[in-house]
Amino acid sequence: MRRALEDKLASCMLEGTPIDSITFSGDGEPTLNPDFPQIVDDTLQLRDIYYPAAKVSVLSNATMTGRREVVDALRKVDNPILKIDAPTDALAARINRPCGGYSVDAAVRNLEVFEGDFILQTMFLKSRDFDSSAPEVINPWMEIVRRLKPREIMAYTIDRPTPQEGLRKFTVEEMRALLQPLIEEGFKIQIKA
Repeated sequence: MRRALEDKLASCMLEGTPIDSITFSGDGEPTLNPDFPQIVDDTLQLRDIYYPAAKVSVLSNATMTGRREVVDALRKVDNPILKIDAPTDALAARINRPCGGYSVDAAVRNLEVFEGDFILQTMFLKSRDFDSSAPEVINPWMEIVRRLKPREIMAYTIDRPTPQEGLRKFTVEEMRALLQPLIEEGFKIQIKA
């Protein structure tokens, strides 16, 4: 991985291609890789050599934040972007369909270790059995936000076809109205449709 990344960064630098961000994302959870801590260290070292102004970000579902080595690696990157879409296990089961023993309470406790130095990512949507704007969803989710005090919140909605039919996206205006109490409390919120 280190060699492939170094080759790509060196090539981009020689071609004059600007890079402002190196982001871990994709089809799967990046923190599940058993070498994740070393990959982060290698990425940061290579970033400092080739593109020192670039930010390193990790998009994560936060399921592995109970592992100390994962938390240590995530705390090294510029932007740990950690996801909570629903405030309870029952609601998370409906929207995320997690495998195994996922617990919202455990995820929240694990995110407290970051002391607010992370970006909370949340998807807003409606289906026949889930509605992000319902009081039983939005109110306890806002309490989680207040408890964790993330440095930023990324609120977004569906932007491509989904495997489940009948999902409805929210507009920017709808999400802004839902999040207005947090905006008024001073939380930095990025809203994208």
